[in-house]
Amino acid sequence: MPGTDAMTRKKKTALSGHLVLEDEARRSFTQSQVALLSAVDECGSITAAARATGISYKTAWDRIDALNNLSARPLVERSAGGRHGGGTVLTPWGRRVVAGFRALAAEHEAFVGQLGSRCNSLDDIAGFMRAGTLQSSARNQYRGVVSRITPGAVNAEVELCIGDGIVLIAIITEDSLARLGLRVGAAALALVKASWVLLSRDTQLESSARNRLAGRIARIERGAVNSDVTLDLGAGKTVSTIVTNASVSAMKLEEGDAALAFFKASSVILMADPPG
Repeated sequence: MPGTDAMTRKKKTALSGHLVLEDEARRSFTQSQVALLSAVDECGSITAAARATGISYKTAWDRIDALNNLSARPLVERSAGGRHGGGTVLTPWGRRVVAGFRALAAEHEAFVGQLGSRCNSLDDIAGFMRAGTLQSSARNQYRGVVSRITPGAVNAEVELCIGDGIVLIAIITEDSLARLGLRVGAAALALVKASWVLLSRDTQLESSARNRLAGRIARIERGAVNSDVTLDLGAGKTVSTIVTNASVSAMKLEEGDAALAFFKASSVILMADPPG
């Protein structure tokens, strides 16, 4: 049917793609993250960058905290000034990363355009696969290097350095240690749910929790019942915790206050680099 052929030509499939970079540790870097970093560089504030990229202020900070936590060097630096004050800028390293990604994205776009010119429809593609990256509900995710392993009869203690002397301690079984192939010098990812992290205004507090991270409160986002409190640990690293609004009021927590985040070693989930 000639009419059918004409309709097919009019409905020619357009091929598009999104660039996602993934390193040997399975850390991903996407176009939306680069757009946010670029907006921060152009606007000089998180509030304006969030508005420019169509996301909320809290979402913007969550994404930037995640990027800084997973990067060997800080990509974004903040200055004092309260919740919506002060400035936020990309570091020289952050600008290099953005520039490099843009160059790759241009090459990627040209390649997709050439490939798309050969496809009239999805029927022309023999196999169509969609691959995703691992997602986790844990708010706190850190990439680091195993700095020490203390073996035991049943469990092993693993120390993970996540940057500038900041160390996380995890307790895992000897079986898990062997199965993950962890060793000193190996890269690993640590996950800690925000609900497992406790907060104290006493930075010298003694407790049985092996992980004690001191810093200053960067943000307090109040909800109906709980507040999301983010502690700036320095070196571009942060830790988030969930605190009831009643506790926030009782402890008189305010942005800029010194505080201590602490959690058990058994609350740290470790993931190793996959073989390959």
